[in-house]
Amino acid sequence: MSSKIGLIISREYFERVYKKSFIITTLLVPIIMLALMALPTILMIFHESDTYNYAVIDRSGIVAASLQDTETIQFSRVNMPIDSAKADTRFDGVLVIGENAIKNPSNIALYNHGASSLDTEGSIRSQLKNIIENERLKAYNIDNIQQILSEVNANVQIATYRIAEDTGEEEASSSSETSFITGLAMAFILYMFLIIYGQMVMTSIIEEKNNRVLEIVVSSVRPEQLMMGKILGIGLVALTQIAIWGILLFTALGYVIPALLPADVLADVAAMNAGQTASMTNDMEMVQAVSALTDFGHIATIFTYMVLFLIGGFLLYSSIYAAIGSAVDNIQDASQLQSVALMPIIIGFVCATVVGAEPNSTLAVVLSMIPFTSPMLMMVRIPYGIPTWEPIISVIILYISFIAMVWIAAKIYRVGIFMYGKKPTFKDLIRWARYK
Repeated sequence: MSSKIGLIISREYFERVYKKSFIITTLLVPIIMLALMALPTILMIFHESDTYNYAVIDRSGIVAASLQDTETIQFSRVNMPIDSAKADTRFDGVLVIGENAIKNPSNIALYNHGASSLDTEGSIRSQLKNIIENERLKAYNIDNIQQILSEVNANVQIATYRIAEDTGEEEASSSSETSFITGLAMAFILYMFLIIYGQMVMTSIIEEKNNRVLEIVVSSVRPEQLMMGKILGIGLVALTQIAIWGILLFTALGYVIPALLPADVLADVAAMNAGQTASMTNDMEMVQAVSALTDFGHIATIFTYMVLFLIGGFLLYSSIYAAIGSAVDNIQDASQLQSVALMPIIIGFVCATVVGAEPNSTLAVVLSMIPFTSPMLMMVRIPYGIPTWEPIISVIILYISFIAMVWIAAKIYRVGIFMYGKKPTFKDLIRWARYK
């Protein structure tokens, strides 16, 4: 029995790993991801903003005098009717400030010729806000009020640490923002892998069913063995890709990033990890993010859990996809039945943002225990340093659910692979699953 399954696993694995497409995508995806992360910065460097000239009609007689030209905005104070200013082609728009704008800031209007710019509107709004606030402060007749406010203003930065569960004393630097981004990235990877490799199992079965290959194979191999061989073979392909990415990730974290970081940032990371934040010179959030990304123990833990949930989630969903693939004759017929597998995956990914915002809420804990959503949602919570027993229980539930799902899928599979010419319904699948 094991030798037959081994042959099927080998065939499915090597057939895909030796393809040029697998090698190219495995190596290119990390590069593409890094490029996408750097693209906004590159675009901002090479982006040249247009310059806008606005006519300003100030009925308050106070605000316009304090407006300052910027690199992209020029203000021209005019004394003319609004309609005339709107019709004047010298201006890109008209800023109208009402008489009681200081008391009622909503009495301000901005008219644009053509599409408005978010940056432009934001810059004008920011200037008006500061001007109105300053005028309101003057009404209190307090000497040196601006100096007092600047001295009172405090930029609070909190160093956050994750307390080690085993001792309760050991501490590690943590960052909620970094944990949130890391969790969403892990959820996205699992979301893509579950869909892509699950559908790969389904497509492989449909193709071999159409070629009548399955009818020949099942004469020497039990349908259950054939299904498990396909699932495990394609699953190994996914693990191979993850393993290669893991090697690239740890190489980057261990050698590339430390080599690129300035010495003062590395010194601040060491100081934060030692609890000596008073000597730090760089932004706290940035230092915490670097500290979290260079914590090999923490990253290794996250990567290990990701592999466990990837395996469990793939086995669970691929068994569903295998059952669907065996029941239909073509991809078009499978589209309706795919919703059974797709909807939980989509729901899990959609809920990832909510769970990441409140990782310890009751909703987050419950959703990360449900096997159909746990692969993604537990991975969103793990970077925050949740209790170890939670992901362990979630993994156990996931693998038990996989065993139950394989048992059900195998029943559908052994009937479906011999069915041709009829588009099955959910009722048909349930009836096949109840066969003894």
